[in-house]
This record gives sequence, C-alpha cells and structure tokens, in this order.
Amino acid sequence: MPSGMGENMKIAVGQFAVGPDWQDNVSVCTELMAQAVAAGASLLVLPEAVLARQDDMPDLSVQSAQPLSGAYVAQLCAASRNNNLTTVLTLHTPTTSGRAANMLIAVRAGEIIAEYQKLHLYDAFNVQESRLVDAGDDIAPVITVEGMNIGLMTCYDLRFPDQALALALQGAEVLVLPAAWLRGPHKEKHWETLLTARALDTTCYVVASGECGNKNIGQSRVIDPLGVTIAAAAEAPALIFATLDRQRLVKVRERLPVLKNRRFAMPQLARNRPENKD
Repeated sequence: MPSGMGENMKIAVGQFAVGPDWQDNVSVCTELMAQAVAAGASLLVLPEAVLARQDDMPDLSVQSAQPLSGAYVAQLCAASRNNNLTTVLTLHTPTTSGRAANMLIAVRAGEIIAEYQKLHLYDAFNVQESRLVDAGDDIAPVITVEGMNIGLMTCYDLRFPDQALALALQGAEVLVLPAAWLRGPHKEKHWETLLTARALDTTCYVVASGECGNKNIGQSRVIDPLGVTIAAAAEAPALIFATLDRQRLVKVRERLPVLKNRRFAMPQLARNRPENKD
C-alpha cells in the first residue's frame, strides 16, 4: 500500500509546563518532536501558547510575541526538515503595538503548512484574553496527514460545537486542539465532557494537548469517534501515543451517521460580529 494511504496512523501528544524563557521552551518542543519521530508518529500535538509563560506575569505571552518568521518558528522548522512529522501548536505573534494574535501553526518538512488565528478568545471565568489578543475571523483549513483529514482548533474553541461541526462537514476526520486549560471549579470535568461531546457531535477522533503547570490542568487526551478515551495523560509533563484507525472511523460513521442525518443547514460562520443597530 502506498505511503500515506494506510489504515492506521500513529500520533503523539506532548504536554509540558511552559516557562518564561522561549529558548528553553523551543528546546522542549524540538525534543518532543525528536521523540515522536523516533517512535514512528506522523502527527504531534503540543499545547497552546508555548512561546513563554510565567505565573506572576500573565501578559508575558503577548509581551514575548515573535513573528512566524522569527527564531522560535525557525527552530521548529529546522527540527522538522528531515522527517515527515506534522507538528501542531500555538504561539503569540505581534499585531499592533502591545497586542498579539494567538496563532496555531502546523509545521512539516521544514515549513509552515497551515496557519489559524484563534477565533474564540477566552473572555470567561474572570479572564479576558481579548484585552491584549486579536481574534481571527475564519475557521482553520482542513489539512491532510497520512491520508487523514485534520481539522484545527484552539482551546476555548472547544466550547463552540458549531466550529467543530463546520470542520467535520468540510471533511475533517480528526479534530486537533492545542490548549492551556485553566484550573478551576469543575474545569477538569468540563474538559473531559467537552472533548467527548465534540467527538460524538462530529464522529471524529479528537486529539487534545493541555499545557500543564501551576495554573493549567494538563490532562491531554485522545478520544475516538464513539467517545472512548484511548490515551490520556495526568497533570505532569508527558508524551503519549495512540493509533488512529480509519476503519474504526468508517464503522462508527456507519453506525452513528449524525453527519448524514442532520436536517438543517450549517449556518455560515460570520466573518465579523453583526453591528448593533440600537
């Protein structure tokens, strides 16, 4: 069978505590990339906002923002140049003075193959991501890895089922989610429930990486299209592996054809919020 058209795909999910020094963080990312390659993985998902973070400096991620042409991404691209691993993560890139975008990138074979600016900013639970971060306008592209279609989302996007459904209706078979899910009352339960719900809503595999540390829960997960968790991490740094089975996906979609059974059209995601006419 030709390369890239197999029935199974091995994937990796890495989680770690992002620190204040971007050089240290990119070293962790490239080491996880090397371990994933050595294990035969085709896809590696890493957390959200991996450039820089410090507990007592909540704005450090934005203050440390680098363009996609900067040194951080250059090292990721260099680490990917001689292999076929696709690595997905997010980092902050500068927009206007003092502001940034939360940019998801997919890196493969020495270059960025996809970009996505986080659509839903985390203005909830007494946090206001939009204070310094600019939202994107469009859902991410669907990319292909080893013959499987991958839809891309970021953290808080998980709470918006229409975004996951839009990706599935565009052909996504796997939903990938870098995240930095904050600790708080019931938040671990929200994470588990929402990941499972998005898998069942879309009959997709869901592959989610959670940043760990003092403020975020970690708990990276891989969930199959019938809502079964097939791999998971706890709260500590980890690299976990799972195999995505195309035939499992096909059989689940035959048994649970929710994408075919839908009786209404998907509302188009608006590019901008409607104007207030009052």
